[in-house]
Amino acid sequence: MKAFYHVSRIVYGGWYLFSGIEYFLPYDLQPLGNTPLGQEFTLALIHSGLFTWIKIAEIAIAVAVLADRAMPLAAAASVPLTIVIAYWNFVLEWGVVEVVFGTLTIVFNAALLWPYRAYYRPMLRAWKGRRDFGYRLNPPG
Repeated sequence: MKAFYHVSRIVYGGWYLFSGIEYFLPYDLQPLGNTPLGQEFTLALIHSGLFTWIKIAEIAIAVAVLADRAMPLAAAASVPLTIVIAYWNFVLEWGVVEVVFGTLTIVFNAALLWPYRAYYRPMLRAWKGRRDFGYRLNPPG
């Protein structure tokens, strides 16, 4: 499992780094998609300015993942991006390559999340009685 984690970390981090940097290069490497809906979605993100922030987030996440630093945060921060990437690949741009990329994105992100599941457990736990966040909601007396 350790080897799979590190392979996932290196591939995922490199993939995110390339994907983030390619948008800022003058070579028009950023794929817009092959279907009208995929292109419309991508162009809407670009024209709204949100795509720039997405690419900056990808680069920041990639640097953290490749450096193996702040991994619980980096892995959790990449979940929303993974969801959008998977949606784009499975819904907007259906095809063999897209399904492989969408699946690998989910698998790699899950591989990065799994070793740190103890960090996320408190966030996923339902409230217990009257206590929350370390203080009493209904103080006595």
